[in-house]
Amino acid sequence: MGSWRNSRTSSTKLLWLILPFMVVAVFIGVKRSNWIDRSKVQVVAAAEGPVASGLGSAVVDGGGAVAEGPSEGYLFNRSFDSSYPPLAMEEEMDVELPDIAKEDDLNMTLIGPDFFATTNQTRVFSVDREKNRKYTSLDKLEARLGRVRAAIKESESRNRSHDPDYVPNGPMYWNGASFHRSYLEMEKQFKVFVYEEGEPPIFHNGPCKNIYSMEGNFIYHMETTKFRTRNPEKAHTFFLPMSATMMVRFIFERDPNINHWLPMKQTVKDYVDLVGSKYPFWNRSLGADHFTVACHDWGPELSKAVPYLFKNSIRALCNANTSEGFNPSKDVSIPEILLPDGTTRGILNGPSPRNRPFLAFFAGGVHGPIRPILLEHWQDKDPDIQVHKYLPKSISYMGMLRQSKYCISPSGYEVASPRMVEALYTGCVPVLIKDHYVAPFSDVLNWKSFAVILSAEDIPNLKNILTGISTRQYLRMQRRGKQVRRHFEVNYPPKRYDVFHMILHSVWLRRLNIRIQGVADS
Repeated sequence: MGSWRNSRTSSTKLLWLILPFMVVAVFIGVKRSNWIDRSKVQVVAAAEGPVASGLGSAVVDGGGAVAEGPSEGYLFNRSFDSSYPPLAMEEEMDVELPDIAKEDDLNMTLIGPDFFATTNQTRVFSVDREKNRKYTSLDKLEARLGRVRAAIKESESRNRSHDPDYVPNGPMYWNGASFHRSYLEMEKQFKVFVYEEGEPPIFHNGPCKNIYSMEGNFIYHMETTKFRTRNPEKAHTFFLPMSATMMVRFIFERDPNINHWLPMKQTVKDYVDLVGSKYPFWNRSLGADHFTVACHDWGPELSKAVPYLFKNSIRALCNANTSEGFNPSKDVSIPEILLPDGTTRGILNGPSPRNRPFLAFFAGGVHGPIRPILLEHWQDKDPDIQVHKYLPKSISYMGMLRQSKYCISPSGYEVASPRMVEALYTGCVPVLIKDHYVAPFSDVLNWKSFAVILSAEDIPNLKNILTGISTRQYLRMQRRGKQVRRHFEVNYPPKRYDVFHMILHSVWLRRLNIRIQGVADS
């Protein structure tokens, strides 16, 4: 009997020991069933993320059905809860990606501070997930990005972060505090997966010395940068390392009887089809978290080879022309930089403003609609306005930049031109005369604070406009241009805040503008 009592006592103790674990297990089961009931999770393009002013936002339902969405209040003008949930599970939306930008009536597009975030604009890209799924690496990645959006939003009201190299400040920046916080977050978190498929010279290669040098420079640095990850599950964006310039050089068909676009566009399509069939990442977002870089004038046209590449993907382009489909809310304007020997040796710095005898300078071929007007009104008309079709061989082009207060950068056949960067390099104030152009990094930089923005109609009155700028204001613009020059400099290896990092930051901002979430089977 004693043995039985001892056994019963032991059993009772064991039962009381197990009982709490049974209760916890039941609770977890109920909780998990609640999670499973939330069977749809979408790819929401940054409900709290940055979206360009007035450009709408969008949702895609995985099958590609679309409908345009409204543009609402911006993040810095709206209340915001900084306690971001571990997963953002918005209600399913039926909103379309915006149509490609239509030709506008503006001389030049300046995006401004509104890019840095909205609370209600979203672009959503659905991802199929199996039922009863656990939170994935993608879910966790998106949750971290949500906290980044909150941190950028809160940066305005907090003390500036210490930075031993540089703290963006002044009227050159639409919002220096937000840019600084966003840049620091990029340095801490941003990861890019570079597809390894493709062989040089068309892929993983590009020019580093001519007028299209930014293509090759970016591709080269992207292959070796600390921002690159070999694990695609940890990547925020995916880089398609194609060079439009090299396609033109090696694939372009010069036979007038052949469609010269076809082989180049087929190359783009084949590459996207390859990575789309080999990896799940292109299809899960319809290309919205993928990006390309192209400085050749034909880059925008080649992107049309794949509709979702043109409409969804982040296209970093020198030829940032809104009348040709450039969409500032998702595309990135990058500077065209002419590097004769692949470096900036000999093309940086210039004399003080008091040692610049000429009011304005331009030299270049006559092509496109604007340059003929400029030469008609000012070539050999006024010694203060040095406008030339071609400079005599005895006169140095860089020397003329350094002797001029203002350097004119008009459009040619296309809007991209290295002249605006050459002006900044030499301490000359840029004068931009371009239609439908989005200036590089204008989501961060206020170009009107360090450059003169004119329309073609202003050309006959050019001298009066420039002489009407007070000496004090000119000196301000010249000083501000010297400060922002760091954002356009090419370095080997890249340095913080230089042109490579600014291009990457522009891609980072647009990645913050979308949120990718799974959609479980019903």
